[in-house]
Amino acid sequence: MWELTEEDLAPIAIGAGILGTGGGGNPYLGFLRAREAVRRVGRVLVIDPTEVTDEQQLVVSGGMGSPVVSYEKLPQGDEEANAVRALEGHLGIRFDAVAPFEMGGGNSMVPLVVGAALNIPVVDGDGMGRAFPELQMITYLIYGGSPAPAALADERGNQVVLPEVTDAKWLERIARSVTIEMGGHAGLAGSPMNGAHCRRTIIPNTLSLAQRIGQAVLEARRSHQDPGAAVLSVTDGYRYLRGKVVDIERKTTKGFARGHLVLEGIGDDAGRKIRIEFQNENLVILEDGEPQVVVPDLITLVSTDRGEPLTTEVVRYGFRADVLAIPCSDLLKTPEALEVVGPRAFGYDTDFSPIS
Repeated sequence: MWELTEEDLAPIAIGAGILGTGGGGNPYLGFLRAREAVRRVGRVLVIDPTEVTDEQQLVVSGGMGSPVVSYEKLPQGDEEANAVRALEGHLGIRFDAVAPFEMGGGNSMVPLVVGAALNIPVVDGDGMGRAFPELQMITYLIYGGSPAPAALADERGNQVVLPEVTDAKWLERIARSVTIEMGGHAGLAGSPMNGAHCRRTIIPNTLSLAQRIGQAVLEARRSHQDPGAAVLSVTDGYRYLRGKVVDIERKTTKGFARGHLVLEGIGDDAGRKIRIEFQNENLVILEDGEPQVVVPDLITLVSTDRGEPLTTEVVRYGFRADVLAIPCSDLLKTPEALEVVGPRAFGYDTDFSPIS
């Protein structure tokens, strides 16, 4: 167990934004929310998954909706904590800890806000090791967790509890519809589980990994080194391309930010052109019309000068970026996981070939 203080938040926000593969919400807005929460209570406790006991009751928390909407429609701040409270009221229990849905952008900071509001620790890990656009894509559910009950809350005080759903895909469909009616963004609490299931299904130590990535980027800035290379020194990935964004198409449909961007190589990569397609998160790199890197491996963009994570809602024409490819967790490479998070789950007629 360790104490997270205000000084830890900036590197976590940077690192989580990088792990978020373009999604998970704006990391700076997440940082501001977490900073305010930590300032109120002084610190938040973070526990390693190995410290979670079998009988402890955990809840998973995060925001749901299009990142574009959450960037323009600022949250009230207590939506996710209210969703957890609604779920506690339905179950008649108090949760012992909160775990992240995903390690991505602003959503990785939400459990810190919830932990501060409810005075419970945050588990160092998450259900994706990155960000994905849909609820059924978390390891807690892929490996046998219950998709219900779940709860949603918005900034107006509305709350919706889903006592039963048929399966995880129906949870996604119903919760997405509720989120759209709530204005395109809502706080979500779900996947209630005991400690044994958490330890078995969580992708461990991703919060501390995000912190190490962010610290490496900040040190690279201070020493005027290559921030993209600093990211790769902490992960096992590689730089796929350094380029300039020359085209982007983005629209919000059915609660998702969908589109693509095109980068032309610069420097040593001059003459190359790639296309990255996204659904909230970056899904595939296409070069010469062929998929080169595909989900669930991580495709993330960072600015070449500062190593800032470039999420899908903020990237613009003319941005210069390093396109990084980072291997996903082994928990996402199993046949049962690939059925849910592999390229075919997103409509790509190709098999998953892990990056080396």
